[in-house]
Amino acid sequence: MITAFILIVVKPGEKDKVYEKLKNHPMVKEAYKVFGGYDVIVKLEVEDVSRLDEFRDKVLRKIREVVMSETLIARESFRGEKE
Repeated sequence: MITAFILIVVKPGEKDKVYEKLKNHPMVKEAYKVFGGYDVIVKLEVEDVSRLDEFRDKVLRKIREVVMSETLIARESFRGEKE
């Protein structure tokens, strides 16, 4: 299983539209509207890199409001609770 985060830049004023299009997609496990250099971040969990490519080619590239994206593949993770 591969966990990937896609950092997305959208056209001005289109953040909500892109977020709504992506948040309910079955491959998207989490979606965030964020401040900073990127507008939306999505987390995917896929079987292999070919499924990640499929998402990029068949979903992300078809959203006209997306200007740019950067994909980060997680190497290791830690999920803990703060006291």
